[in-house]
Parts: sequence; C-alpha cells; structure tokens
Amino acid sequence: MFLRILSACFISPVRFVRKQCRLCGVAVAFTVALPLSPALAEQHNKPELAALTFKMAGDELRSRIVVMFDREPNVETHLLERPHRLIVDLPEASFGFDKESLEPRGLISEVRYGLIAQKRSRLILNAKGPFRVEKLEVVKNESSAGYRMVIDIVASSDREFAQLLADQKVTTSSLPSEKDGESPAISDTLGSSHQFTVMIDPGHGGIDSGAESTSGTLEKNVTLAFGRELRDELMKNKNINVLLTREDDTFLRLGERVRLARQHETDLFISLHADTIRHKDIRGATVYTLSDKASDDVAKAMAERENNSDASAGIYSEEAPVVHDILMELTQRETHSFSLNFADGLVKSLQGEVNLINNPHRFAGFQVLRAPDVPSVLVEIGYLSNKDDEKLLKDATWRKRAVERISHAVDKYYTLRNNVQAQP
Repeated sequence: MFLRILSACFISPVRFVRKQCRLCGVAVAFTVALPLSPALAEQHNKPELAALTFKMAGDELRSRIVVMFDREPNVETHLLERPHRLIVDLPEASFGFDKESLEPRGLISEVRYGLIAQKRSRLILNAKGPFRVEKLEVVKNESSAGYRMVIDIVASSDREFAQLLADQKVTTSSLPSEKDGESPAISDTLGSSHQFTVMIDPGHGGIDSGAESTSGTLEKNVTLAFGRELRDELMKNKNINVLLTREDDTFLRLGERVRLARQHETDLFISLHADTIRHKDIRGATVYTLSDKASDDVAKAMAERENNSDASAGIYSEEAPVVHDILMELTQRETHSFSLNFADGLVKSLQGEVNLINNPHRFAGFQVLRAPDVPSVLVEIGYLSNKDDEKLLKDATWRKRAVERISHAVDKYYTLRNNVQAQP
C-alpha cells in the first residue's frame, strides 16, 4: 500500500517490479520510473501561465483594464453582484502584478487574484457600482512577445446590470461561485417600472469645503442644507422619486456624482453651489448647462474652479475627460436639449421671486454635468462673496421661496417629459 501511494507522487509513469532477494529469498516489490512520451513530456515541462503586468486607466464612467500574459490565455468571464464584480477565470497562473498598479482607480474599487481551484486561477474586479462590459478581447502583442487581455467597462444602471445577470443565468446552466459558495443573485429591481427620478447634488463636502465667505460660512454646509430642503419640497409630488448624492458631510469625487446619477437612471440632475468670485458686487442665482466653450469669463472661471474640486481634496485624475468629446458621444441626442429646456424653465420660474444674475442662463465645461444620458444643470443659488447673497442663503424664509420655485420648475419639466414619452 505504501508503495502504491508513493508511486502516485511520481510525475513520470511508473511500473511495479517484483524481484527475489538472493540472500534471503524474499520477494521485494519496487517501482521503476518510465520515460515520458514526447507529448506528455511537452505538457509536463510547459510552465504555468504567467500574468506579467496589470494596468488600469479611466474614471468613474469608463475604465480600461489591460493584463499582459506570456502566452495566449483561455479566458472565461461572468458577473456577480453585492458587490458588483467581473470574474475572470484563467488556467493556473503565476501573477507578477506590481502592488501599486492594483490601487483603486476609475470604476474599479478592488482587485483580487489567485488560485481558485486545481489548475484554475481567478482575477476578480470589484466595481464601485453597476457596469457593463463594453469590450473584452485577448490579442497578440504587435511589437513584443506575449498576449494582452483588454477589458473596457462602462458605468450603467442597477436595472441594466440586473438584466445582464438574468441573461447570464438563462444562458449558463451553472456559474462558478467564489470560495464562500455564493451565487449571483438577481436584483429585486429587475422588471420593476422606473419612476421619474431627480437627483440633487449638494456641491463639495468632507475635506472639500468649497468656497468660504469672509465671515466663515462654508459652501459645503450651505449646499447641503439647501439640498435637503429642496428634497423635502420635491417629495410632496408622489410621482417623483428624489435622491441626494450626499446626505451628510461626505466627500464625493466629481465622477462619482455623475456615476450615481447614471446608476439610478436619473431623469434630472441638479447640482447646487454657492461660490465666491473676485467681483463682490455680483450677486444672484445662475443656471449653468454643459458646453465645451464657456459663455463668458465668469462661467469659465467658475467651471475651472469647480472642476478642480478633486485636486483640492488631494485626489488627482490621470485622465481629464474632454467635454467636447462627451457632447459628441451623447447616447441620446435629446439629453442636451432636455437640459437646456429645464434650464430655461427654471430661470422663468425664479424670475420675479429670486434675485438673478444678468444673463442668468450660462454655460461652461462643468465635469459634474457630463453624464451622457442624464439631463443636468448646475445652479449657483447665490454668491458667498456677496454679503447680501450670504445673508439670504442663511435666511429660512428666502430658502423656502427659492426651493418652492425650483420645485415648481421640476414639476413642469416632469409633465413635459411625460408628454414626450407618451407620444408615439
């Protein structure tokens, strides 16, 4: 029995040999290693797959992952949720990834890898939210040895991700689960009807305080208080679902705010701000929409300052999105038109009730407005650099009036969208 177990440990094929000892006459059994066949020898001597390098690039809306291999890998993928993950199964592999390259970036919040079963390795990409795989391909390197796996993922909605899981379940009889035995669950939102959703985005937060008045009033506190009051007012309309990007003093990257809008299939995104500018005599509310060119110097300076929010918090993005490209790539050409329509309606609703800046509808390249399929506006509710505006922003009666006028504009926009969707 011992010899049989021992023989199983040999890599080469073996045979048992029985011989009689010349001294004592006892039969002794032992094993002799046989030479490998050429085919088996080639398979045995072939080293395991080597995953050489890992690279990520992108932002919270779109990310690319590139993995370099020493030879062509057989790749199988599937999705899991809670959290949202892309699972990449590979033959047994050795991983030579640099730790720094695995730091969270763009849509990816965590990267894990290792042996998952005998002769099988796994790469796990945790995402910040729902996504879809736009492209996954394995191609031979043109100017060097080896192959590369390229994965492009794009932020999507909860419902779209749930549908992808459902399709995956239908086309696959059984999906490999992780070590804890979990299986992909289908989201409860699948098949549910979408309710008209408004997302209010109180600007800044956490380590990013935003603007500050000479008396010490912080923009992040003003926008959060105003955002909560606007939410409460909008919720009086039972047909409208209202969400906040942040409900407390939390820092959010600009891209994360946009990703949240897409995740919840937002029908209208309203970003709230209360900046300071050099001209302390300028005051009044302003409504901004997205454009690759600023309408004026004030709008340009405002966009540059707001787009620098991430850097102000010590976070730098390698890929600064180009607004012009985003406008050219709108998945729905009507998105920008709806943004303009709401902006015009909002200005009309505020006129005569809330003080407005001259030419109150302006435009610039605000990154927080760049969701390609979400109508979006940025509202400067007032300027903390102006003492009169600061006083109003801290006045409950004025805030109530301003909130009611914005809510009125949203109600009219909701009616407009319903009428458009009802048309054949």
